[in-house]
Amino acid sequence: MVNMKNIYEKQSRELRDALGDVGVFHDQIAQVVKQLQEAFAAGKKVLVAGNGGSAAEAQHLSDEMVGRYKEDRLPYPVVALTADSAVLTCIGNDYGYENIFKRQVEALGKEGDIFMGLTTSGTSENILAAAAKAREMGMTVIAFTGEKGTFKDMADYAVVAPTKTGARMQELHLHAIHLICEAFEPAN
Repeated sequence: MVNMKNIYEKQSRELRDALGDVGVFHDQIAQVVKQLQEAFAAGKKVLVAGNGGSAAEAQHLSDEMVGRYKEDRLPYPVVALTADSAVLTCIGNDYGYENIFKRQVEALGKEGDIFMGLTTSGTSENILAAAAKAREMGMTVIAFTGEKGTFKDMADYAVVAPTKTGARMQELHLHAIHLICEAFEPAN
């Protein structure tokens, strides 16, 4: 029989430990907010992508920014590259899964736009390929990742979750997304 109390306590302890020193994490988020503010003020857009749970988080950021977070406000141009199953499967079939985001960046991105990738491993081939294409096109690259992998090193700005556990990384990335959305609320 599974002892759920032990599971709850272990996972809660991991999250508390990760949240124990979030000063650097919050500084990283503040840098991202500044970049987004500047990009939106210049009429630029954000293309965001991830795989699995990170794909859901990419879509969550997009829906909160295009729709609303808490209050009514003007929408912000944030496009989740994970949302169009026909495009994803077409590109995957014709060009390979590693190119599903790169091809969309090539089609939709412009110089001065932002590519934001989410990968807990920091090694997702399709995120790295999209980031490389974005950089080649003169876009800013923002990484949401963990402590391992190469993505944080190739990005202009990185939000690095201070934990080694994938689930905690995703929870901290969601926390970061909500902090970003909060920064764009009308009262702020």
